[in-house]
Amino acid sequence: MSKQDRITGRLKKAAGDLLGDDELHREGALEERKADAKQEAEQAAADADAKAHEVAELERRTVSRERDDS
Repeated sequence: MSKQDRITGRLKKAAGDLLGDDELHREGALEERKADAKQEAEQAAADADAKAHEVAELERRTVSRERDDS
């Protein structure tokens, strides 16, 4: 979805430039920023998931090692 927002934003900015419509240009810029924010949020979620899997694996290893030491 962020690609669609980015494309729409660029089109609106270009149309605003061609038509001399500052409001349309600003609206396009906002849509591009929205696309960037969505992409950053998606990356942050993926990073958090990866870190959660890492923690789970480390906990699994710790529990396994504790059982082996008993």
